[in-house]
Amino acid sequence: MARRYDPERRQRLIDAAIRVVGERGIAGLSHRAVAAAADVPLGSTTYHFATLDDLLVAALRQCNEAFFREVGERALLGAPGADLAAELARFVEETVSRDRPRAQLEYELYLAALRHEAVRPVAAEWVDNMAALLTRWTDPVTARALAALTDGMCLQALLTGRDIDREEAREVFARIIGKPGRDC
Repeated sequence: MARRYDPERRQRLIDAAIRVVGERGIAGLSHRAVAAAADVPLGSTTYHFATLDDLLVAALRQCNEAFFREVGERALLGAPGADLAAELARFVEETVSRDRPRAQLEYELYLAALRHEAVRPVAAEWVDNMAALLTRWTDPVTARALAALTDGMCLQALLTGRDIDREEAREVFARIIGKPGRDC
């Protein structure tokens, strides 16, 4: 039997892995589940991704790239000189509210680094990219603090099901930035 030429198969497997995690969580990710979701033979998954960690790395990397591409395209944090605290509050609110299932999926992949050492460098890339992005507005130490606060706010909203209070979030960001609002 001739081998079928399928140059997009690797990408379809990554997309399928993201769908599987979105539907079943990290615990539901298996080569078999991904092969079924991608409608390819089981051997294709292990050919392209020897381990599930390899597949998790590719999935998280794809999510990271899409996230930062979207941040750039939508100018989610405004231009330098904008009210950074207000922009970050809007950013957090939109990240959680625009597509909660997508945000949950992205954080589930990101947090997979807790148990999957191979995924840690990709999670670290996200942290570093977010901090680097924020250095357009502030110093590197404050940028890292703002990146951590952004993650914390998003995770708390996703875990509790609560909405982000944009004004409260703006006030918290302003305190870290060092420009407290009227309540300080």
